Amino acid sequence: MRRLILAVWFIGAAVPCLAQAPERSTTTAPVAAPIGSRAEQERFLENAKIVKVRGAKKGITGTQRATLSYGGLTHDASIQSIDESATRFQTATGVELNFRDYWAYNVAAYRLSVMLGLDNVPPSAKRSFRGADTAFTWWVDDVVMDEQERVKKKRMPPNALYWNGQTYVLRVFDELIANSDRNQGNMLIDRQWKLWLIDHSRAFRTNEKLRNPIKLTRCERGLLARMRALTETALKKELGDYLTDLEISALLERRDALVERFEALGPTALYDLKPPGT
Repeated sequence: MRRLILAVWFIGAAVPCLAQAPERSTTTAPVAAPIGSRAEQERFLENAKIVKVRGAKKGITGTQRATLSYGGLTHDASIQSIDESATRFQTATGVELNFRDYWAYNVAAYRLSVMLGLDNVPPSAKRSFRGADTAFTWWVDDVVMDEQERVKKKRMPPNALYWNGQTYVLRVFDELIANSDRNQGNMLIDRQWKLWLIDHSRAFRTNEKLRNPIKLTRCERGLLARMRALTETALKKELGDYLTDLEISALLERRDALVERFEALGPTALYDLKPPGT
């Protein structure tokens, strides 16, 4: 059994650790023209000229918002450069041991989401900014609210089946990456009621056990298949520049626990997630 480093986890609290604030209808959109594929968005993040930089509206990790321009296109990105560690760190609900808040986990979370066939984590790429390595993350378009606002205003999704399916994906993904900081502020909702997951700088902990398996009641069929297919070789190739061997090893242990969990629940726990109208 690989070494287990204990930590205290929390989920769902409305803690302001947000890399992107919801856009309002009065805000001028920064997009001059659409950029299609995620590969194109990655290339844009890596190469675009920085037009201006300002502080993000929310957040406690020094996140900045930048307007970028490349190839006649303009779009915004969040810039995160944080890299802080602590043997003991006091969170809103307890103490986390061997704490790290690290910009590169944003890139790792995005790259892993691609490996899993997910499209709910915005592209994030490594880029130097003001002499430091940082994560440049695509600013999600057409965000109308975050989960905190949705709950506060008691807004109900127009398609409960689709919404619930997205939340099941969130739970599985957060368990896989050992995300210690999922909160209502970093769950963004766009005009199509798509749920976007942002700000993963406090993920990829080295605990090998699932923190809250009782909440894992369903899993998207394709997600489970792609989790099963993950290998140490593939993960090191895709994530090795951002995660340590220990972090990758712990991720695989959690993957095994997730697969075991849903195999025990049986076929009725599986479903296919399809956006409305498809």
